[in-house]
Amino acid sequence: MKGTRSLLMVLLIAAAGIGLTIAVQQLTASRVTQERQDQQRRALLDILPGGSYDNHPLEHPLVINPQVLANSQLLGGYLATLSSQPNAVLLRSQVSGYSGPIELLIAISIHGKLLGVKTLKQSETPSLGGHIAEDNNPWLAAFKARSRNDPADSGWALKKDHGQFDQMAGATITSRAVINAVHDALRYFDEHRQSMLEQPAHD
Repeated sequence: MKGTRSLLMVLLIAAAGIGLTIAVQQLTASRVTQERQDQQRRALLDILPGGSYDNHPLEHPLVINPQVLANSQLLGGYLATLSSQPNAVLLRSQVSGYSGPIELLIAISIHGKLLGVKTLKQSETPSLGGHIAEDNNPWLAAFKARSRNDPADSGWALKKDHGQFDQMAGATITSRAVINAVHDALRYFDEHRQSMLEQPAHD
């Protein structure tokens, strides 16, 4: 009888130990997953100036139907707010590059000024157009503070095409594609500014 009780006790202790181990592993995995997701969000949102928003923009998508623009496709958008007031929008755009689709996240202030551009997906040649995927890419940074009419429409092109922008070395097609997508996004924002800033952000 004592042997049976001892065996049961050992089994109960072992089961409790296994259960505790599994619970700790699940809790740790959940925290790791959450931390990874938080890092990914922060990486995406680093195109917004620090202190320019206090919500979670990626959790507040705007009501924008995917649609084809002049040179690119608008996939969706998000609203960044500060003290519950609109402060910026982020537009997801897709454009055809040299080797395939390029997906961009384009941040625009409520005044129509470009805050930053980030590459979300691309398959361009690594040593050439693929540079657009690098953090703090200086070529992408050159678009900051531009707006729909700065420069004028004709200026939104490469210098070799009589525009105002340099190209990434050896990546003419990629450069043209990104310039066109950024200009499309600024134009779309300018034409739909009021409806985007007045609509509530949806969870």
